Amino acid sequence: MIIHPFPPEYDENSEVLILGSFPSVKSREQMFFYGHPQNRFWRVTSAVFGEDTPNTIAEKKAFLHRNKIALWDVISSCEITGSSDSSIRDVTANDLSGILKNSRISRIFVNGRTAEKYFNKYTKEKIGISAVCLPSTSPANAAWSLDRLIDAWRVIISSE
Repeated sequence: MIIHPFPPEYDENSEVLILGSFPSVKSREQMFFYGHPQNRFWRVTSAVFGEDTPNTIAEKKAFLHRNKIALWDVISSCEITGSSDSSIRDVTANDLSGILKNSRISRIFVNGRTAEKYFNKYTKEKIGISAVCLPSTSPANAAWSLDRLIDAWRVIISSE
């Protein structure tokens, strides 16, 4: 059983919550979200907001706070082989109540189908909020070009 090793990233001004499934090996090593260099999350979100891609964890945190984005994962602990979402089993979900109570979250997005699957199974009913599924920024989602991802992800800045 692997336990999620780092906390959510948000503050009281966060308005949008983006949920992944579970951190990759690289993310667990770096102790921060989307740590694999081939994951396109930081390139996609920075392009959506018209900013340079953040590189350091400090730059990534500043980017998130500046753009009122909260990041977390649906899964708190699970059995997983490497970083393979398809190997996930024995899931325990994260409790989102702390983030929801201590921020201004009004919209939730999930990064890919695996996050959507576990959000819908364990979290949606508990919090009474639906999540919009966005195409995964994972390198495994090779069918989606960077430009297509950026276009799809623009919804995170759309007005409600």
